[in-house]
Amino acid sequence: MTRLGRIVVLLLLAWPLLAGPASAHELRAGFLGLTETDPATYDMIWKPPVLAGKRLDVAPVFPGECQAEKLSAQWTATGDVIENWRVSCEDVLAGRTIGFNGLEYTAADVLVRLQASEGEQSLRATSENPEVAFGEASNVVSVFKTYVVLGAQHIWEGVDHLLFVLCLVFLIGRRHRLLITITSFTLAHSLTLVATTLGWVRLSIAPVEAVIALSIMFLANEILSREAGQERLSERRPWLIAFVFGLLHGFGFASALSQIGLPADAIPAALLAFNIGVELGQLAYVAVLLMLLALMKRVNLYRFAERVSVYGAGIFATVWFIERLA
Repeated sequence: MTRLGRIVVLLLLAWPLLAGPASAHELRAGFLGLTETDPATYDMIWKPPVLAGKRLDVAPVFPGECQAEKLSAQWTATGDVIENWRVSCEDVLAGRTIGFNGLEYTAADVLVRLQASEGEQSLRATSENPEVAFGEASNVVSVFKTYVVLGAQHIWEGVDHLLFVLCLVFLIGRRHRLLITITSFTLAHSLTLVATTLGWVRLSIAPVEAVIALSIMFLANEILSREAGQERLSERRPWLIAFVFGLLHGFGFASALSQIGLPADAIPAALLAFNIGVELGQLAYVAVLLMLLALMKRVNLYRFAERVSVYGAGIFATVWFIERLA
């Protein structure tokens, strides 16, 4: 195989190889929640960002006159630590800045939410900009921007979702049918994301995550087992398969969103923004994927890339399925 072929195949499988199988629908972002209980006094929830199951050495930094007292800490089922603090300042935090020591040395983000008498604000600190500046009042635009980025980030870290889309592309091939199928998948997971987030539907996430892995195994098997002249249901009605499994993937998105929550005074905007971010991230992935596949067809490496990618997806999905049943 040519060097170009090896590089292209590696690009197709880069996300699964670099991500942890247990965290396929887990946001790496940290979370800092501040709720004003008295003037300039706040109850604080702090969940440090996590990378590959390890807590990163990141700590919030408040204005100099603020005093922070740690009240308690607890571990979640996923191994994250959640700390409860009380923060007292001489003046309210609205209109002021807080930072995060150590965030600049990581690839993680921190979602910051302030609930105060002036309103509710949601901002995002990053390794490139480890400080957030609260406005004097609530800003729906900042909420929207923050949740669009979080939605896109979740897709790019959601390895099982990416592998499902990868298998759909190999299964369908023709672009007009792919567009209809991806639209069906989008509609389905948008429905369950909204319904679950708003509390209309509730399912235990553990079996859902196992079936999501099973959906990748199913598509991988359909691709590897197809025969010339025999069109299966997944090939005749790929939009139907995508819709059914898309409903399950939506529960996975909702589980990730529940880890960071929604601002109480901007739930519709935040939910819409997160969903838009998910779709933008998905469309960007599909666009890159189609360009890579077009390149592989030109150099006669498409069939090889398909086999390697689909076998890889099936292997990863099988490992996840077994882990999630345990």
